[in-house]
Amino acid sequence: MKKYFIVLITLFASLQLSAQPYTPTASNLKAREWFTEAKFGLFVHWGPFSIPGDGEWVMNNRNITVKNYTRLMDFFNPIDFDAHKWVSMVKDAGMEYITLITRHHDGFSMFDTKYSDFNIMNSPYHKDIVKQIADECHKQNIKLFLYYSLLDWRRDDYSYWTGNTGKGTGRTVHGNWDDYIQFMKNQLTELLTNYGKVAGIWFDGYWDQLDNTNHDNPTPRIDWHFREIYDLIHKLQPQCLVGNNHHITPLPGEDFQMFEKDLPGGNSTGFGGASISQLPMETCETINNSWGFNITDTTYKTHEQLIQYLVKASGFGANFLLNIGPMPNGNIQPEFIERLHWMGNWLHTYGESIYNTKGGYIRPQSWGCLTQKDGKVFVHVIDKNTTSVTLENFPFKQITKAYLLKDKSAITVKIDNGTALVSTVNRGSDECDQVIVLEVKN
Repeated sequence: MKKYFIVLITLFASLQLSAQPYTPTASNLKAREWFTEAKFGLFVHWGPFSIPGDGEWVMNNRNITVKNYTRLMDFFNPIDFDAHKWVSMVKDAGMEYITLITRHHDGFSMFDTKYSDFNIMNSPYHKDIVKQIADECHKQNIKLFLYYSLLDWRRDDYSYWTGNTGKGTGRTVHGNWDDYIQFMKNQLTELLTNYGKVAGIWFDGYWDQLDNTNHDNPTPRIDWHFREIYDLIHKLQPQCLVGNNHHITPLPGEDFQMFEKDLPGGNSTGFGGASISQLPMETCETINNSWGFNITDTTYKTHEQLIQYLVKASGFGANFLLNIGPMPNGNIQPEFIERLHWMGNWLHTYGESIYNTKGGYIRPQSWGCLTQKDGKVFVHVIDKNTTSVTLENFPFKQITKAYLLKDKSAITVKIDNGTALVSTVNRGSDECDQVIVLEVKN
């Protein structure tokens, strides 16, 4: 009876612990504030999946078996990789952080891990990619986020038989799901122990186990033990932000909300449309149409398209995480480098209207959007046919000065019955965003 009573007490304590709400630490809240103001980061999709030149889903899309896919490790040898050049490129682009793939859905670990033989140290390259990037980020004062896949097309203990992807990789053994959870905890402990300060963990793959029968409220088919995993992360590095690319409302323990290939609330992809939370936000997008290196994808977005995506994301108060898929040898495509450099030059002139701002008091409109910071409203006029902007319910009583951000040229404005009327001026054909500064007072 006594033993039974102790078991009940233990079970009750466990249930109470799991039911406890997540309370972020002071260092975590400070990190959220930094993240909200950072606005621009680099996403890196890179690994042995880069070798076939057909994107990061090649193992799934071509139904490559685990046995055959493993051979890619034997000739993944990025001899031209230079962490210093990569991080310097990020700084030149005006970016504040890097989100680096540490382990994608193919199960390959880009770091020195004790818990999987399928890793960079067993490739001909035999050097820890994550460590090189982490060390360089710390040197150049760039924050580092680590992408970590929740699903795995390789392991038997991943619940692939209940998942939506990875059906053609030749696995027949139904392993122990709890072993997989422990494997992830072990690797996350390595990443948060061996690589210095980590700004965030970027999870992906939750959607593989979602039952989408009820589109408005999809439910997981298995228990992901998220609170255990999230609590482990926050215990190891309290400031570390947790995000999960699950396309639904944020779960307890998450510190920022992400949107994939859509601005917050948008749903052009079919898996978007999640309601916008009060957490810091980020939206990620590609420069062409691929995340991982794709040798046939030359549909590069223009300078104008990329700048306007950054601006509109800022208008929502969200960060813009822009992706590159480096080549297997470690070089970055010149088309990517050129666009990032161009964006960096643009931010040299217009960065004041992006960094350290919050979203406008109105959401982005067809003509453009607003960003704000203390005493200033930045009017981003994207539509080149717009000759004036009407801002209804303007929350400030006075506009003390109005001018173009690029050269301080005066702009005509007035406030009439709580509506601000802002005139634009003629612009060059290459000016993708006319930024007007309104200095305001209550």
